[in-house]
Formats: sequence, C-alpha cells, structure tokens
Amino acid sequence: MRTSDMTTAPRLLLPSLALALLLSACATPQSRIERNPDSFQALTAEQQALVKAGKIAIGFSEAAVKLALGEPQRITKRTTGKGDKLVWRYVDRENSNADVAFTGYYGGGPGFAGYGSAFPYYNGFYGAGVQRIYTGPGPTIERDRIRVVFTAGKVSAIEEEVK
Repeated sequence: MRTSDMTTAPRLLLPSLALALLLSACATPQSRIERNPDSFQALTAEQQALVKAGKIAIGFSEAAVKLALGEPQRITKRTTGKGDKLVWRYVDRENSNADVAFTGYYGGGPGFAGYGSAFPYYNGFYGAGVQRIYTGPGPTIERDRIRVVFTAGKVSAIEEEVK
C-alpha cells in the first residue's frame, strides 16, 4: 500500500461513518416495516395504517411504536404510586449558538461582524436584510418532540409538542 493511500483511508473513514449514521437516522416507517414484516403483520389493519403514516395510538405495543417512529433517543422510567412506567423520548436537537444578523437593505456591501451574542452583525447599508446565522459550535439544545408512555408494555399516554 502506498503512503498516500494510507493517509487517505483514515480521512475517508469519518465521512463514511457520518453518512452511514445519517442514513440510518433517516429510516422511514416503510423501511422499518420491510425489515420487520412479522411485527407489522401482527398488527390490526387500523394499526398498520397508522404505522405506515408514522403515527401511533393508545394500546400500541413497543414493537408497533418502533415500526412507526423508530428507536427512541432516550428512555426514562417514571415511578408513581400506581407503579413504574417507561417513557420513550423522541427528541430534536438544535445548536443554540445562532444570532440574528442585520445586513442592510439593498445588496451586498462591506461592514463588520461580531462573534457570538456580544456584537450585532452589520454588513453595511447594502446588505440582504435580517437573517439568522450560525456563529460557531455551541451547546446543543435537546427538546422532546414526542414522549410515549408505556404501562405494562402498551402505550398508555402520548405527549406531543404543540407548536
């Protein structure tokens, strides 16, 4: 193996792994159904229609929820006076390090730019208007998109973010 091949291979490994992770995260209900046909066939016709649409309902089993929504990002246990419940959390992650930039009114022009929240971004009178811009790596905010509560292995509650 040539030296250039040895240095190129590690550089290609990280992007390849990132692509594989991205593709697995983008699985659809249909691709999950195709990988688990027996689990899908065990559902009622009504449940099958919901799973195909990426939706769930009260009474779904864990397998049915996985078909519809995929693997949860987090699983927690809720203990109450009535017993333990599992809570599957499907989350959205966003970078919190974005600022509003003011770039003027009429087109591109030189100006100054600040970093982070301490300075506004201004690109002269000829900029493109107000826009959100990414200002570098920062803390990631995680928020629950949907929570699925299981009691005795069946969905007993669904909590969804209302926008």
